[in-house]
Amino acid sequence: MAIKDIAFTMYPVTDVPRAVAFYRDVIGLTKSAIETDYWVEFDVDGKTFGVGNFPQVGTPGTAQSLALEIDDLPAFRTKLTGQGVDSTEPHELAYCWLSVVKDPDGNQIWLHQSKPR
Repeated sequence: MAIKDIAFTMYPVTDVPRAVAFYRDVIGLTKSAIETDYWVEFDVDGKTFGVGNFPQVGTPGTAQSLALEIDDLPAFRTKLTGQGVDSTEPHELAYCWLSVVKDPDGNQIWLHQSKPR
């Protein structure tokens, strides 16, 4: 037996419809076909990101492990600002730029733009 892949990443939220609206309408993720009152999945380039509000997901506002690759970080940040969402000033590293945005519960989402190699 071997690990084949990462099945999904999940974030805890207090209000699933509010979280769906944020991740779909603000961040721009596409919902998959899996949706219940307490769990919704999004497709991110063939990988699954889910939001849920049941105990096993954790405490809303504490998640900080989702990093999304952005092709034009300045333009994406401008779009967020236009929607009333703040993001941190980009931090430049050797191979990328990073900015952080928070969802309505305070979970952190890392916005990552790779530098050409």
